[in-house]
Amino acid sequence: MSEKTNYSKPEYFYNRELSWILFNYRVLEEAQDKSLPLLDRLKFLSITASNLDEFFMIRVASLKDMVHVNYTKKDIAGMTPARQLEAINQETHRLVKDQYETYNKMLIPALKKEHIIIIDHHEKLNTEQSDYVDNYFHSEVYPVLTPMAVDSSRPFPLIRNKSLNIGALLKTKQHSGDDAGKGQFHELYMSHSGKKKKQRSDIEFATVQVPSGLPRFVEIPSAEEEDKTFILLEQIIEKNIDKLFLNYEILSVFPYRVMRNADLTIEEDEAADLLMEIERQLKKRQWGEVIRLEVEKSIDNNLLQTLKDELCIKEADIFQINGPLDLTFLMKLSGLEGYEHLRSQKYTPQPAKWLNGNHNLFEQIKAHDILLHHPYETFDPVVDFVRQAAKDPDVLAIKQTLYRVSSNSPIIASLAEAAENGKQVTVLVELKARFDEENNIIWARKLEKAGCHVIYGLVGLKTHSKITLVVRKEEDGIIRYVHLGTGNYNDSTAKLYTDMGLLTHQKAIGEDATAVFNMLSGYSEPAVWNKLAVAPIWLRDRFMQMISRETEFAKAGKKAFIKAKMNSLCDAGIISALYEASAAGVQIELVVRGICCLKVGIPGISENISVRSLVGDFLEHSRIFYFHNNGFEEVYMGSADWMPRNLDKRVEILFPVEDNTLKEEVIHILNIQLQDTLKARELQPDGSYKRVSRRGREKLCAQDYFKEEAIKAAQNRKLADHPVRTFEPMMHEENN
Repeated sequence: MSEKTNYSKPEYFYNRELSWILFNYRVLEEAQDKSLPLLDRLKFLSITASNLDEFFMIRVASLKDMVHVNYTKKDIAGMTPARQLEAINQETHRLVKDQYETYNKMLIPALKKEHIIIIDHHEKLNTEQSDYVDNYFHSEVYPVLTPMAVDSSRPFPLIRNKSLNIGALLKTKQHSGDDAGKGQFHELYMSHSGKKKKQRSDIEFATVQVPSGLPRFVEIPSAEEEDKTFILLEQIIEKNIDKLFLNYEILSVFPYRVMRNADLTIEEDEAADLLMEIERQLKKRQWGEVIRLEVEKSIDNNLLQTLKDELCIKEADIFQINGPLDLTFLMKLSGLEGYEHLRSQKYTPQPAKWLNGNHNLFEQIKAHDILLHHPYETFDPVVDFVRQAAKDPDVLAIKQTLYRVSSNSPIIASLAEAAENGKQVTVLVELKARFDEENNIIWARKLEKAGCHVIYGLVGLKTHSKITLVVRKEEDGIIRYVHLGTGNYNDSTAKLYTDMGLLTHQKAIGEDATAVFNMLSGYSEPAVWNKLAVAPIWLRDRFMQMISRETEFAKAGKKAFIKAKMNSLCDAGIISALYEASAAGVQIELVVRGICCLKVGIPGISENISVRSLVGDFLEHSRIFYFHNNGFEEVYMGSADWMPRNLDKRVEILFPVEDNTLKEEVIHILNIQLQDTLKARELQPDGSYKRVSRRGREKLCAQDYFKEEAIKAAQNRKLADHPVRTFEPMMHEENN
C-alpha cells in the first residue's frame, strides 16, 4: 500500500499576512491604472491607506502581542510570529514606498494637468495665498487647537490612535528690554510648581493635534485663473505654529502620526455585562501600544529621537514618508464637485429582477423564491421586507441578526416600530463587530427602549450570519418567511459591496431559521438541520463532505468540479481537502478577492486549481459555492469564507439555492466572474498575481456586465407583467 500523501506541508501554503499585502497591491494597481478616471484612482489609493491602517491595528498588533509573550507556534506556512513580523515589516515598507511613488509621480502630475493643484508645503505659497492661509488659521483653526508643551511638570500627552499631529522643538526666547514682561507666566509657573527653572538654552518638545473635525484640505486662491488650488490643514498649522508658542523660538516642526494596537481583549467569561465590558475596552483603544509611527522623510533627527523615546517605538516600526501623512484624505478629494468627467458615472441600482414592485411582497415570496443581486439590484426589497412586516397586522414576530448597519438605518427604525406595534421582535446585535462596536451599542440600546428583545452576541463567538425571519398568520396557518444573505443589513454598503440574497417561504428553511434563533437566544440545538448548514459546529463538516464527494467522483472517472467565490481562503483543512481533490482530478476554479494561502501549480498537488482575484468599482463580497455532484448540481450561498474564524469561531449560515431557474442564475453570475478579462488577476505558481491574458478573448469586466444586464432587464420588462413562477425544488434531495 502506497504511503498517503501529506497535503498539509508548510511549503504548500502562503502566509496569511503576506497574502493580504499582495491583495493591497492589487488595489494599488487600480490607482496606477491610467485607463481609469483620475478621481477614481485617488479613491483606490485612499483605500490602500485605510486598509493598511486596519491591518496594523489588528493583524500586526496581534502578532506583536504573541511575540511579547514568547509565543512561537508556527502558522500553516511554517512561520513564527517573530518571523512574520520581520517579513511584514519589509513588505509594508516597500508597499508604502510604492504608495507614495504613485501619489507623487503619477497622481499629483495628472491632477496638475487637470488644473487641480495641491500645494505640499506652505513655503510654496505666494503672497496672496499666504495672507489667505494666515487669515483662515486665525478665524477657523486657532480657536480649535490645544498646544501641549512637554517639560518636567507636564508629561508627554496621550497621542490618540490614528490622529495627525504636529511636533515641534522649542527654545525659550531671550527677551530684550523692549520685551520686558513677556514670558512671565512661564517664570511664575515654574516657581510656583516648585520645579527647578530651566536654563534658557534648554530645548523643549511641544505637540498639537490636527483637528479631525476640520476639513483636511482647504481651497485657497489660485495663481492661475483656471486652477483650483488646495493646501493641507497641517501645513496651515505648521506655517502659523509660532502663534501657539509666543515665547518660544521654533527650532523645527514636522507632522507625525501614530498607530496603536486596537485589537480588543475581552474576557467574556468574566464579563458580567458584555455591553459594559466592550464600552470599557473601546476606551483603551486610544491607549494601546504604539505599533507604527509615520513621519515626514525630512524630519529633524532630534525631533524624531524625541518621538522615538517617548512613544517607545523601534526603528523598524518608523515609516519615513515622502509626502503627506495619511492618504485617506484622498477619498474626500475624489468626490470634488465640478469634475464629473474625471470619475466613473455613478451607478443606480435597478429594480430586483425576480420581483414585481407593484405587488405584495409576502404574496410574491409565497409564490416563488426571490434572488437578489446587490448592488446591481436595489437593496430596497430587504428594507421593505422588514418595513412591511413591521406594519402588517398579520405578522406576529420578526427575528433578525445584525452585524453592521448604517448610521441611519431604516431597518433599525422598522424593528423599533414593529415592537411598538406589539409584535414580538428579537434582534441579535453583534457587539463585537470590529470597529462597529460603538455604533452597535447605540442601536442595541435604542432597540431595547422600543421594546425589542436584544441579544448581545454569544460568549466566545461572533454572530456573522445574515438572516431575518418573519412569522405571519395566514388563512392556511402560520407561515414563516426568511431572508438569507451573504452581506450585512447595511443599506449604505449595499450600494458598494457585491452580495447575494434569497427571500423564501420554504417550510424546511423556515423551520431551520426558527432553530437558528432558538439556538442564539437559548442555546437550544436542533437534532438535525433540514437545509441550512450552521457554523461553528456543522458547517466545516458540510464543506469537507462536499469536497470529498467530488474527490470520489473524480477517482471513479466521473466528471467532477468545484467553483467557488469568497473573500478569503486560509483554512488549512479546506485547502488540504482541495489539494486532495485536485490530485484526484477534480477541476477547481476559485474567485478569492483577498487573502489566499493556497498555492497553485504544485506538481501532482494543485495543478487542477486556478485562483483569480477581482478588484473593481465595487468590493466583491458575496460567497458562492457550486459543486457538480455527478450532474445533480448543488449551489450554495452564505456568510462564511473558508477561514478558521468563520468555520470554527463564528455563527455562520450556508443556504442552498434549489429553485432551478435561480440556480441557473447564480451559476451564470459565477461563470461571468470566471470569464472576466479586465479586472481579474490570476494567482501564479510563484505566488504573484498577473492580469488575465486577453489574447484571443473578448474584453469582459464582470461588474460592468452585471450593471448592463440589470439595466437591460429593467428596461425590457414591465414590472406589472412579470411572470409569477412556481417553486421548482431540486430533485434527488438525498444528496443534500
